[in-house]
Amino acid sequence: MKLKPKSIRPFIGAKDYKLSREFYRDLGFEEFVISHNMSVFRTGDFAFYLQDYYAKDWIDNTMVFLEVDNVHHHLKHLKKSGIVEKYKNTKCSEIIYNDWGNEFFLHDPSGILWHFGEFNT
Repeated sequence: MKLKPKSIRPFIGAKDYKLSREFYRDLGFEEFVISHNMSVFRTGDFAFYLQDYYAKDWIDNTMVFLEVDNVHHHLKHLKKSGIVEKYKNTKCSEIIYNDWGNEFFLHDPSGILWHFGEFNT
């Protein structure tokens, strides 16, 4: 069987659902509320589900890779936004230069690790 997907949407959890919703809106995602305990966050063709559910082992091991055109631009914009200072437990790394490309890391308020990466062409 050959798959012909239209999208892929991971489910991620939140330690403080209200706070995480605000964080992702501030990060630039548009929220679509599905129910009292779940929303879809979208930017362009990319989307994910945020749930009002927290399991420490799950959250501590969740990583999401977001491919971007220019990591330098995204990191600069993120730093200017003040989002890291606004949200407790949010951390952002500097750019890491790898053989395959470049990336930086952002931990959301629950501890989910986001990789913002740009592949070498």
